[in-house]
Amino acid sequence: MSRTSAETTLAAYYAAFNAGDPAGMLALVTDDVEHRVNEGGIRHGRAKFTEFCAHMGVSYREELRDLVIFANDDGTRGAAEFTVHGEYLQTDPGLPEARGQRYVLPAGAFFDLQGGRITRITTFYNLSDWVAQVSA
Repeated sequence: MSRTSAETTLAAYYAAFNAGDPAGMLALVTDDVEHRVNEGGIRHGRAKFTEFCAHMGVSYREELRDLVIFANDDGTRGAAEFTVHGEYLQTDPGLPEARGQRYVLPAGAFFDLQGGRITRITTFYNLSDWVAQVSA
């Protein structure tokens, strides 16, 4: 895999995200994908990632803007930086009550890739910033 292939895969992943197309996202991850969520646990496998996507689709409406994608020369690792523009739709357990609050949040993600597919996703954002925005 090359840098260009990795960048193309990650661009397709985020295009599917912005289109609200979880099936498109799932097509780009391996069966044993490792999903590391910001300040949360590690989800192993496509089934757990599918559950996460379904939950996010109900609780949040998000669009990622200002997307910049990076990859190493051999295309096995990548990163993305972006700004999340979102709306909090349904209360997530342990978080503030959802009332349709809007938020804008800088975020980033790191990836491992193999054979043109994503094997690891690690997402980072400032949870305290998000909580402050939806609590205001």
